[in-house]
Amino acid sequence: MDRLKLSLKLALLAAPLVLSAGSVMGRDDGRFADSPLKPWFDSLRSQIGPCCSDADGVAVADPDWDSLNGHYRVRLDGEWIEVPDAAVITEPNRAGRTMVWPVKTVFGVSIRCFMPGSMI
Repeated sequence: MDRLKLSLKLALLAAPLVLSAGSVMGRDDGRFADSPLKPWFDSLRSQIGPCCSDADGVAVADPDWDSLNGHYRVRLDGEWIEVPDAAVITEPNRAGRTMVWPVKTVFGVSIRCFMPGSMI
């Protein structure tokens, strides 16, 4: 019985890692290989880590992001998500549009990188 309990505990601890691994992986399949901004996108990183690529980012329309109490937030799938200060890209936005690099796990959505746009 103790062996069964130990196996169950190990499975419960490993499950979130296995379930979330696919969500973290990049999906740059070469669609943007000819973009002049590709090298710049590939070099982007926040204090959390590399953003990965433009193919991993999601463009956000102006009504779906704002600043509240000095912090950014984005609306993804109808839910407002606070952007960690460490996820904000502070260099000039060459793409012009607001972009977010979300990471979806079994625990919800976290933001790896966020680049505010021009709000034009």
